[in-house]
Amino acid sequence: MPKATVAANALRITDIPNVGKSIAEDLAELGISFPHQLIGIDPYALYQRINAESGTRHDPCLCDTFIAAVRFMEGAPSRPWWHYTDERKRHFARRRKVSGL
Repeated sequence: MPKATVAANALRITDIPNVGKSIAEDLAELGISFPHQLIGIDPYALYQRINAESGTRHDPCLCDTFIAAVRFMEGAPSRPWWHYTDERKRHFARRRKVSGL
């Protein structure tokens, strides 16, 4: 199935660009089953939650995918998940600096 080109056309979670079966399952574990549920969600908090709830540190690229999905549902154009890698790295670097780690 083709992916949605705008958020309004994303009726299933897998309609969101970058979200396939595996990511949809990750989101379902977090209680997110519908695209509109991503609007206003902090993608970094989603990534931290899935790590905490699974007891496993997931690949940081999952965080990039969460960012891409949230941004798309909030109206940003569809971008590949790796477009957000630098943003994620900066975010976590700032957090480490603030926390003194």
